[in-house]
Amino acid sequence: MFNLPRLAACFALVLSCAAFAAEPEIVVGIEKADDAFVVDASVNLPAPLRMTWDVFTDFDDMANILSNLQTSRIIRRAGDTVFVLQEGTARFGLFSSSFNSMREVRLEPMRRIIARQLTGTASAYESETTLSESASGTLVHYHAKIAPGSAIADIFGGPFIRHEVKAQLSELAAETARRQGL
Repeated sequence: MFNLPRLAACFALVLSCAAFAAEPEIVVGIEKADDAFVVDASVNLPAPLRMTWDVFTDFDDMANILSNLQTSRIIRRAGDTVFVLQEGTARFGLFSSSFNSMREVRLEPMRRIIARQLTGTASAYESETTLSESASGTLVHYHAKIAPGSAIADIFGGPFIRHEVKAQLSELAAETARRQGL
């Protein structure tokens, strides 16, 4: 015999778990500006600000977080500024392209991550990531100006950049959830 209240409670629990485990919505806007792309992206992560900050600034472990990186390491520190070396492979459909970058990253703890490429595959790269507390966790806003230097980006442009940004934010969100034990 079915216990209707118990069955309804189990069904509600399954639905709430599925909704909680759902990936947060990532919004990515791209505009072309001369030879560069201007990116504005945001995501509201259901995680505390401190945890989100720890994930987004874990440069020495970033190759284990982002699937397109083979190497990521801090090579020098100067106060709240770190110099990060990264190498990887960007993929878009059947196409792939290797990349590398040396970035100067200025950290304003729990608020902003400001990066600029010093050397690398891209012609130019500057970004600012801001973090702020929200009612449901942490709001992340990413703004970047990217002048790509890869054949994939030259051919596919905005859709390629959108794909990369969305994939990276999705993987950072998944790592944040993993660290929360979700």
